[in-house]
Amino acid sequence: MTLEEVWKSYGRRPVLRGVDLVVPAGALVGIVGENGAGKTTLLRTVIGELVPDRGKVNRVGEAGYCPQEAVVNPLLSVAQHLELFRVAHELADVKRARELLAILGYAEPLEQRVGTLSGGTQQKVNLVLALMHDPPLLVLDEPYQGFDWHTHERFWELARHLKERGQSIVVVSHLIHDLAHFDTVLELRDGKLHQGVSTA
Repeated sequence: MTLEEVWKSYGRRPVLRGVDLVVPAGALVGIVGENGAGKTTLLRTVIGELVPDRGKVNRVGEAGYCPQEAVVNPLLSVAQHLELFRVAHELADVKRARELLAILGYAEPLEQRVGTLSGGTQQKVNLVLALMHDPPLLVLDEPYQGFDWHTHERFWELARHLKERGQSIVVVSHLIHDLAHFDTVLELRDGKLHQGVSTA
């Protein structure tokens, strides 16, 4: 996945000012930056939810996107969410989704309504919905919001496994102790990405 000289403004306010980004297959890239720097705008542009004002976004295959806030229907059960996304992605079954839930330590009945789950558990569902179709590109906006420490560690084990399978992963993080997990860390500042600390 690559971005070439991508610009994006809201009205007269430029947010992205010529962003270049290369995420090879099997790379785990971290994006950091202050609040309001445009990190979410960048991610939404990467997945195609926003169209850049100019520049190019090149993706190979589908992307999986996990937003910072869980996008789930509180009235539907976990099982219903999995079935909806199974149909949307034309999957044969939800076996992979169940595997991912188990990896993240999900322990509630699948028939339970999402609205009755804790925030951290809802976020597990949110993350699994983004990953269950095994897309080549994963774009995750602080995907561990509400996770306890054990689940947080399970997430990074999963991320390493996905990376080893050749999937490209972009993660927005604000946690300093997470930076060691990334191959490359980039800071979004003044509308551009700047090289951070390489941990490769």
